[in-house]
Amino acid sequence: MQLVVARIGRAHGIKGEVTVEVRTDEPELRLAPGAVLATDPATAGPLIIETGRVHSGRLLLRFEGVNDRNAAEALRNILLIAEVDPEELPEGEDEYYDHQLIDLDVVTEDGAAVGRITEISHLPSQDLFIVERPDGSEVMIPFVEEIVTEIDLEEQRAVIAPPPGLIDDRAEVASSRDDSA
Repeated sequence: MQLVVARIGRAHGIKGEVTVEVRTDEPELRLAPGAVLATDPATAGPLIIETGRVHSGRLLLRFEGVNDRNAAEALRNILLIAEVDPEELPEGEDEYYDHQLIDLDVVTEDGAAVGRITEISHLPSQDLFIVERPDGSEVMIPFVEEIVTEIDLEEQRAVIAPPPGLIDDRAEVASSRDDSA
């Protein structure tokens, strides 16, 4: 199975290094020197990581055969893809790969069906489940423990405790104004 582990950013310096936007919780494993990564588009790869280092909070990589700024800049926006055993699980107890979550049924704590996870959107502040409702509409559910209370891979379901208004139109509007005036 293939996992997107990073997106190549701009060139850094003149010796072929690039910045990368890390998309894995295990960069030390997936983006280590010697790692062979497939690419999207496939014509750009495979790429072999020669060196990696952190500079000013950003991961910089250099690939074999990429020795100058022009070659590094040509790699911009390419996705780096690692081959992973489908049976492999993340190290953390409450961590999941996207493929484990896609197609899970989403239900509320009282058992009401909400829909099925069709996509995971990775945003800077949090991840979102994109859930297709039975009527074909979509709802976005933040993947935070206050809302997603349980992931049950054996039962193939995600249990949620949605606040009012997240999956329906029962939003509660609070106002500090006195309506009696």
